[in-house]
Amino acid sequence: MTAIVALRYLVSSGAFALATRLRHPGLYRGRGAQMRREIGWSLASTAIYGLPAGIVAWGWQAHGWTRIYGDIDARPLWYLPVSLLLYLLLHDSFFYWTHRLLHRPRWFRLAHAVHHESRPPTAWAAMSFHPIEAVTGAIVVPALVFLIPIHVAVLGLVLAIMTVMGIGNHMGWEMFPRALVHGPAGRWLITATHHQRHHAAYRGNYGLYFRFWDKACGTDIGLGDLPPSRLGPRA
Repeated sequence: MTAIVALRYLVSSGAFALATRLRHPGLYRGRGAQMRREIGWSLASTAIYGLPAGIVAWGWQAHGWTRIYGDIDARPLWYLPVSLLLYLLLHDSFFYWTHRLLHRPRWFRLAHAVHHESRPPTAWAAMSFHPIEAVTGAIVVPALVFLIPIHVAVLGLVLAIMTVMGIGNHMGWEMFPRALVHGPAGRWLITATHHQRHHAAYRGNYGLYFRFWDKACGTDIGLGDLPPSRLGPRA
């Protein structure tokens, strides 16, 4: 499973890095050493992410321990989008509070500073974590599959969204249309423009998918200041 997680990281981050090179030539110029460091930390993180993923796969296929199901008729169709949203909300909640804790001075120096060494981050930085932080990121979705039923295809969608948002929020330009980012949906969804502010200010904007917890706890510091050329297509 570690090899699979590592391959997923290399393919997905590599694809976004290539898209950056094509869409914004020169954006990562001069950051070779930084990107090599990001890749090194990320590959170390894949070993940590691979362990609980392997336990889930083994527990599901060999013992039926998890709540993952493959029969589409096992539950009502309306449960598919509900389970997707539930997983994203719970993951986002866990991420917000652990991320906020990691910005406490002691924990920041011990672990989270590794992620913030990327100034600014690139598409390779989404998994660039100290092992302590990697553990906090690796356990939540595997834990949920033992508690909350989810169709295997929906679980795959959760992992895809997690990967796309994690990488997209760090690559230094906005892939979503400006109408979404600056419209009603953008008031609640996190994109690169929102997360860029977190990396610039080192505080606030702690969420992963949604701005709910940041707004509720007074830690939403608004959108970042990406150059106009990197703000995403006009819809």
